[in-house]
Amino acid sequence: GHEQLLKMMEERMMDVEQKLRLVKRLLQDKVNQLKEQLSKNTKADAMVKDLYVENAQLLKALEMTEQRQKTAERKNYLLEEKIANLNRIVKNLATPSFSS
Repeated sequence: GHEQLLKMMEERMMDVEQKLRLVKRLLQDKVNQLKEQLSKNTKADAMVKDLYVENAQLLKALEMTEQRQKTAERKNYLLEEKIANLNRIVKNLATPSFSS
């Protein structure tokens, strides 16, 4: 009975060791998977930061472009007014004066 008990304990110990090896392998796979995910997340985070910076630069460029457009529109309006005034002057000069 004593040797049989010893043999059963030994088999149980081997079974436990096999299960522990399996669990260790599964845990290592999970660790590798998480490391890979962390690497992907780090790259994605860097890309998001780059896009955020690029977006801020594009917004600034858009604001400057809109400001230039407003300035150009104001200058265009003033030039059109000057042309209209010059046309009136030319028309007045070209119209013969009957009072003289």
